[in-house]
Amino acid sequence: MDFIFLSLAIAAAGYFIGDGLKNFQNPNAKNILEAFDFEDDPQLIKERDVHLFIGISKEDAKQLLNEYPDIPHIKLNHTIYYPKEKLREWLKNVGEE
Repeated sequence: MDFIFLSLAIAAAGYFIGDGLKNFQNPNAKNILEAFDFEDDPQLIKERDVHLFIGISKEDAKQLLNEYPDIPHIKLNHTIYYPKEKLREWLKNVGEE
């Protein structure tokens, strides 16, 4: 019985090592956790999480949102959301100016 578990463990290790080597030089390759992430990516970002999406500090994000009230957003039940794609486009257009 132990032989079966050992065989399964070796087979699984071989698969994961082979998959890792196959994608070793590919910067766009997904890791094993991302491969099973089907649609957990929200399309709306809460105001408190905008800094994470943009990659800046909370203070800088707050200042950015105050300086540019034209940033595409939606207000639902007193909570402000930012559509991810529209925010990405807006950031891209601001960067080009």
